This record gives sequence, structure tokens and C-alpha cells, in this order.
Amino acid sequence: MAACIISSSSSHISPESTRLIRSTRSDKLTSLSWASSFPAISISISSITRPPTPTNRKDSFIQAAWTRRSRGELDKRPNRKSWKQRTDMYMRPFLLNVFFSKKFIHAKVMHRSTSKVISVATTNAKDLRNTLPSLTDHNACRIIGELIAERSKDADVYAMSYEPRKGERIEGKLGIVLDTIKENGIIFV
Repeated sequence: MAACIISSSSSHISPESTRLIRSTRSDKLTSLSWASSFPAISISISSITRPPTPTNRKDSFIQAAWTRRSRGELDKRPNRKSWKQRTDMYMRPFLLNVFFSKKFIHAKVMHRSTSKVISVATTNAKDLRNTLPSLTDHNACRIIGELIAERSKDADVYAMSYEPRKGERIEGKLGIVLDTIKENGIIFV
């Protein structure tokens, strides 16, 4: 308490007051600066406790943040779709579907996520069935391509995609349909 009185009353410190300050602080010379106002704390390394080490559990959330699945995980959940399969319907929303039967040619453009049919053309329609000499030849393929392109433009669809089936080649009648659609201003992505 005497040290507080001395420090507030005058800026000149006498040797007697220094002895008083030394005796109160366990014989250490202390100054009256800002840093000396904090109490002295001794820290020993043995008093610090370390946090427990995490256990290596396979179901912890830290290991679940992988971007690529391991083979074992693929075996456990084989029906999970890949990133491309999950996002492809939003990147390329309009899909062309062409089917060739022995008697007719059918083509339609669908919106993938909503399954809404945008445009349809078939040689089985009344107007084409009665006017075309053959419902499955190359001329019928060109007409189907023109109708699909025209009806898609009417529905404001100017880009679509075609995914060939397994083992299917884009040649012959299918190639004619796709080329006719491209010639009429539709972009394939």
C-alpha cells in the first residue's frame, strides 16, 4: 500500500521506498512501469496437459471428406452415381432419342430432369404415313430430322445432345437424322 502512495504522490523515488518495494515483491527490484503491473506467473512444462490423440476410426467425419471413393467403398455401394452422372442432366438438359423399328422411325427431344417431351416426329403420323413412299428409307430420315429441328426451334430449344446406346455407331440412317438436324440450325453439345 505504501508503494501505491509513493508512486502516485511524486515522480522522485527515494532509496527508502525502493527498499519497501523490494520487500513486498520477494526481494526483486520492480519498476513502476506498465509492464510491472502484471503479476509474475511461473509456468512449468509438467503442468501443461496435452489433448488426447484422436483415434483412427473409419467412420469419423475427418476421413469422410474424401473426393474419390476407394474400391472397397465402391463394392459396398455399387449403385451410387458418379459426379458426371449426377450433374450431366443439368449441363445438357435436352436429349434427343431416335428409335428405328422395321416399319417406322420415331424421334423425340426430352428435357432430362423434368422428362417433359419438347418435340416429337414420327413417320407413323397420318400426314407422313400417307405422303411418303417408304417410311424407313433415307428420305424419311431427312424429313424426320427437319421436323425435329423445326419443332425444337418453335419450343425455343437450339441445343441438344445425343447419347448413343451401347455399341451403337453414328452412321447410316442415324447419321442422316443427326446431320439433317445440324443443317437446320440445332447445335449438338
